Amino acid sequence: MSTLTPAAPQSSGPARSTSPTALNTGRTPRRGKARMDPTRNNTAAGIAAWLLALLFAVPVLWMILTSFHSETDAATNPPSIAANLTLDAYREFFGETSGVSPWPSLINSATASILSTVLVLLLAFPAAYALSIRPVKKWTDVMFFFLSTKMMPVVAAILPLYLFARTVGALDNIWFLILMYTSMNLPIAVWMMRSFLAEVPEEMLEAAQIDGANLLLILRKIIAPVAMPGIAATALICFIFSWNELLLARVLTGVVAGTAPVFLTGFVSGQGLFLAQVCAAAVVISLPVLFAGFAAQDKLVQGLSLGAVK
Repeated sequence: MSTLTPAAPQSSGPARSTSPTALNTGRTPRRGKARMDPTRNNTAAGIAAWLLALLFAVPVLWMILTSFHSETDAATNPPSIAANLTLDAYREFFGETSGVSPWPSLINSATASILSTVLVLLLAFPAAYALSIRPVKKWTDVMFFFLSTKMMPVVAAILPLYLFARTVGALDNIWFLILMYTSMNLPIAVWMMRSFLAEVPEEMLEAAQIDGANLLLILRKIIAPVAMPGIAATALICFIFSWNELLLARVLTGVVAGTAPVFLTGFVSGQGLFLAQVCAAAVVISLPVLFAGFAAQDKLVQGLSLGAVK
């Protein structure tokens, strides 16, 4: 005698899912944290950048405005912004009233800065190649040695340099100043160019070697064009450091090899008013650096950002 098993009851409606997703379908989803609006973030960052730029630009603009004031108006406290404009300070700087021309000092600064920058690039380029593309043993110790030469203040070495220059008869000599500027900028140039040359693909070098190119040809035709933004940035920074240097030029030079910063300090006097003249001299002396920066602006940005994003 067989036993009949009752059939499972069938629902006439659609089958309901018992999954957690289905159970939560009818519920209102919880609200998470509100997402930050990227447009608002960009606007805030832009405003902060403009405020920071304005903070750095105000002293420069104030210096330019003061250079067009008379000495009496420039020395007022509080300063007179709406004072009459004049070119007397620039006439004094170019020697129309004093008879002292700034052109020899400007030429000395240009000569020392340009020649020292060229020497730095000629020496730093192969050194950076040896430390990046063809690294030597213990290259990190070598890089630390280069960096350690910048840790000693210039004031600590100024007396031995002065005694050495006096012994060899190199005081007030533009070539000795070029040598000092070259040694001063060489460590930072090797550090910068080493990071730039490290980004050169090794496949390009291997392909050039297979084609029979020697080392000089590889440096000139392969590495230099690829690393040109970094080389331009290094050259501009070395030029700026050499152009703005004052302490070495003040101690080691005199009448013949005096540079533009030394000429500028000649307007500072313990008697009388000199603020407008100093501002006019600072504006004129700053123009070559500003022109060089604007001319190499794209190369400078590319060079300083080279290797930052991969």
